[in-house]
Amino acid sequence: MNKFSDLLELARHLGAADAILVEVKDIVVKDELAGMCLEPRCDGYGRSMSCPPHVAGPQGFREMMADYGKALVFKLEVPKEVSFSFERNEVLALIHEIGAGVERAARKLGATKARAFAGGSCKELFCADYPECRVLDEGKACRNPHLARPSMSGHGIDVGKLMETAGWPQKSVVDKDESMATFTGLVLLE
Repeated sequence: MNKFSDLLELARHLGAADAILVEVKDIVVKDELAGMCLEPRCDGYGRSMSCPPHVAGPQGFREMMADYGKALVFKLEVPKEVSFSFERNEVLALIHEIGAGVERAARKLGATKARAFAGGSCKELFCADYPECRVLDEGKACRNPHLARPSMSGHGIDVGKLMETAGWPQKSVVDKDESMATFTGLVLLE
């Protein structure tokens, strides 16, 4: 087995419904998607180091893409009701956990610049019981560096196009006929 096969298998083992490799050059980045973090303001905006304005944003992600060839994209599928419930945070936390796990494994396999991105604010997911982000407010180390990963939307990653590139049909939570919702994450690999 090669390292990519091992990483795909690991993503599934950690809970992903599916995982696939895509070319980094095929990831679509749009400035306006990152702008949606600010207007309408996302609850995570400015509250952690993994969300805008504390991330590199779309231009930074475009520049980062030059250092990578492949990306491992993974997904979770859940009943669409979960998208509108408190359980959504559990799903988003799992996206961070899977991404972080694959990132660590990739680095052990020699992909030393592997970098994971996830959905949802780490502040809301892992530090909701604390009034502020310790990194931003106190200049101290992150409470959850083994889990928290930067925001995909904060970097302008077009998740819909990413799913299309992966060959996964996009499930809209507003579609009355659709019973499932899809959540995704990605790991850049050199």
